[in-house]
Amino acid sequence: IWIENMNTVLDDNKKLCLTSGEIMSLSDAMTMMFEPEDLAVASPATVSRCGMIYMEPRSLGFDPIFQSWLQRLPESFGPGHKITLLTLFDTYFAPACGVMRKNLAEPFPTVDGALLDSLLNLMDCEFAPYYDREGHEPKTPEDVERIGDQMESIFIFAFIWSVCCTVNVDGRQKMDVWVRHFMRMNSSKHQLPKAGLIFDYLYDTEKGEWVQWMETVAPYEHDPAASFAELIIPTPDSVRYTYLLDTLVLQNKHVMMTGPTGTGKTVNVSRHLQGGFNPLKFVPICMTFSAQTSANQVQDLLDAKCEKRRKGIFGPAAGKKYILFVDDVNMPLKEEYGAQPPIELLRQWFDNGGWYDRKALTFRQIIDVIFVCACGPPGGGRQSLSARFPRHFNTVGYTPMQDSSMTRIFETILTNFLGSPGWTEDVKALGAGIVSATIEIYNTILRDLRPTPAKSHYQFNLRDISKVFQGMLMTTSRSFKEPRDFVRLYVHENQRIFGDRLINREDHEWFDELLLNATKTHVGDEHAQHITYPLIIADFMV
Repeated sequence: IWIENMNTVLDDNKKLCLTSGEIMSLSDAMTMMFEPEDLAVASPATVSRCGMIYMEPRSLGFDPIFQSWLQRLPESFGPGHKITLLTLFDTYFAPACGVMRKNLAEPFPTVDGALLDSLLNLMDCEFAPYYDREGHEPKTPEDVERIGDQMESIFIFAFIWSVCCTVNVDGRQKMDVWVRHFMRMNSSKHQLPKAGLIFDYLYDTEKGEWVQWMETVAPYEHDPAASFAELIIPTPDSVRYTYLLDTLVLQNKHVMMTGPTGTGKTVNVSRHLQGGFNPLKFVPICMTFSAQTSANQVQDLLDAKCEKRRKGIFGPAAGKKYILFVDDVNMPLKEEYGAQPPIELLRQWFDNGGWYDRKALTFRQIIDVIFVCACGPPGGGRQSLSARFPRHFNTVGYTPMQDSSMTRIFETILTNFLGSPGWTEDVKALGAGIVSATIEIYNTILRDLRPTPAKSHYQFNLRDISKVFQGMLMTTSRSFKEPRDFVRLYVHENQRIFGDRLINREDHEWFDELLLNATKTHVGDEHAQHITYPLIIADFMV
């Protein structure tokens, strides 16, 4: 590999011997320094030629990063603002990182320095109006004083959505208890409401209070003409993730959305990129990585989109910015020495602002690009990323949807569908019960039907439960006029989506009993007696 060809340079004579036979000498003043993540693929011949300095991950600490950030705060912020921020930082950040690393699990691994950057980025987004900008009136002393009073709540909100949001569901429950305990210990002025979790609230600087996420959006209005795939029901999950995406991108911060399959990462991001940003200022570019994606493919696609702004500098049309959405960013296969070439190309842009033109062999500086990436946790074909890449992003962790959010989504969809003309009142009354029963079936399957070597395909996610309701929405009121017919339809769809994946009689009998019990509990005993087999519903006779 290339580093082995440089062994002669690392010798005392400092000579580079090329394959052409040419010999190039380095001057006495020149030296070579490497800063690798590890020495996993370094040969003894290379290692023996270099002096070694090992840096402990905690040797630098957090203070240099935070102190340098304090120096960049708006000039209108006085010593009192900075002392408040420094006190909050010392109180919360280091203890929280200690709790996370010892007791909690992160589906997508992060490092403490990246979490600190994420915290400071969110704080910068809140403080953006207070920086002096041409064409904008400076904030009044009253505004500066008011934000000083709100400083603790702003910090807590940024802390929740930078440090606390990367853990799994169980970790969020524990972080909720920990943050509330610390806020009480430190006599916080603006305590979080007791109901729900700390992740259920946004701090509204205009009102000066904590508000629930659903209070920040308009009520949902159903569009009868929209197809099932086009229906987007706002939930606390989608609202808060969209808010964070919007807040960070508008301040030129890069975002990494991570979470299990089926949690809505791609849908949320794609929908907001297409309609949530001003098209006169932002141009979305979407691409999806696969195991076979190469660095050349990525470079060619991006180079084709960029215009020449001036010599050596490329980007979108003047006055616009590209939002580059990379889905499944951790899918590319690792090469022999552990690198992922497409990721390394993107990392070259983050570190150096561009890449080399492969034909002209000149450096192309790429400007006005904001990256938004989405990926699942490592495993099952997804690779673990080098920490050098995600450190450039604000990492936002998606968690599996809560039962309340699933109920809200599917009850809204089914109730509006049954509200159309033609459906009887008896059928309409079944909607809420069928939704609750299906969610119970889904949760029980997730808990009890684990994948094994013999049943490796027993993997279920939110896409499966949505397919149940998608099948039900393909019907018409002419064919299902009686409640018993609609109950049989609901049973058929569950059997089609979940039951057809089961491979032995034992699992089928277990699922039939689960289906019967859920129907009795949520829909009613009088309807459960209509569940008989064989049960076949199809549209080829219509």
